[in-house]
Amino acid sequence: MFRQLFTCKPIDGHKREGELHRTLTTFDLTLMGIGAIIGAGVFVLTGLVAATKAGPAVVISYAVAGLASLFAALAYAELAASIGGTGSAYSYAYSGFGELVAWIIGWNLLLEYIAAVSTVAIGWSGYVMSLLQSLGMSLPTFLHDSPFTQGGFVNLPAVLVILFLTWLLCLDVRQGARFNFAIVIVKLLTIFFFISVAAFNVKPSNWSPFFPFGFEGVIDGAAIVFFAYIGFDALSTAVEEAIEPQRSVPRGILFSLLLCTAIYITVAALLTGIEPYTLLSLESPVADALLKLGYRFAGGLIAAGAVAGLTSVMFVMFYGASRIVLAMSRDGLLPHRLSLIAGKSRTPNTIIIVLGVLMAVLAGFLPINEVAEMVNIGTLAAFAFVCAGVTVFRYRQPELARPFKLPYDPLIPILGTTSCIYLMLHLATFTWWRFLVWTILGLIVYFIYGIRHSMLRSSGN
Repeated sequence: MFRQLFTCKPIDGHKREGELHRTLTTFDLTLMGIGAIIGAGVFVLTGLVAATKAGPAVVISYAVAGLASLFAALAYAELAASIGGTGSAYSYAYSGFGELVAWIIGWNLLLEYIAAVSTVAIGWSGYVMSLLQSLGMSLPTFLHDSPFTQGGFVNLPAVLVILFLTWLLCLDVRQGARFNFAIVIVKLLTIFFFISVAAFNVKPSNWSPFFPFGFEGVIDGAAIVFFAYIGFDALSTAVEEAIEPQRSVPRGILFSLLLCTAIYITVAALLTGIEPYTLLSLESPVADALLKLGYRFAGGLIAAGAVAGLTSVMFVMFYGASRIVLAMSRDGLLPHRLSLIAGKSRTPNTIIIVLGVLMAVLAGFLPINEVAEMVNIGTLAAFAFVCAGVTVFRYRQPELARPFKLPYDPLIPILGTTSCIYLMLHLATFTWWRFLVWTILGLIVYFIYGIRHSMLRSSGN
């Protein structure tokens, strides 16, 4: 039984019956990447990190986090093009490091996606309430706060948006891509409006001092704003639904990451240029800065952009979570019946519904904001393994066809692995304890269920 722990799955082991429907183009994947990346980072984290960690040097924090993400993105691009599979880093770890490591990575990716969707839904609910208030409407407290808040019972908007996305993802994936396209356009227009206004109202004196918290603050800030970059890895779960996965998936990953990094750095520079960094620790720093410039309609505009941005983040992260569960279920590590594909839509509806109900309950009834801290550490761990996986595959599978080959090998994989680990070390100690507890829980699930039902065991490997 235990021989399979470090047995690697053959590359062609990802080809299974009941394949998903190939409809996604490079353009679709790029927009999905933008949809997943641009959200809470640009609308909330920029101001928070500037005020408490990095000051105007938050632009360097974004650059550092973006560079670490770029190293990981290049590794993802090579492995997605050469290995494929719907399970993202989970599938790569299975083929390169064996079943046990793959399970740990997949288990933590699930935490990343579930926590991200649930916490973003709570933030989405807050912006919706702001929009309603600007229109002279409101919901009673017991319908927009969890039971752990005085007077609250259920965060109904958060529940409803997750149930809506559940329904949407059960449709043909092409329908979801069209929906994502529409809301990505809305949030990009919102961001470009801010850029066009702020560019003519910068006060260079606001950028001094540039390093009020020192270089250590910049790195601590990078560990936090890294949250703004997670999501591009969800594109690697779309290999089975991409028309030309060997070309479109790497391009979608890199195009979306580079564009979003440029947007983040530009917005951070302008925001700290029009407003002193000490005044930016707000729920909506972008809207507040525009209001102080005299744009009274800015609050509603930014709220609308934030609602659109957060919706697209939830959509793509939910999508990624469902495909990772699909891969783990196909391998027998989770119940195999979860991997059934709906005949008409060619989507894993059982998985989508189970995840949707779970995340709706979390967002509606629990104060899970603190769980969001777990998202970064789980993602960084997965990114580090993916970067290391490139080197492992170069050694173990030298003849493997690589339609996209990572440049400057082995420098890039080494830089990617070390930068991700370095950022992990700058996260809070309590976050590490939570990460350890969740991993131990995952090991218990694996040794009670997964190892006994694994397809590797049943195949005799």
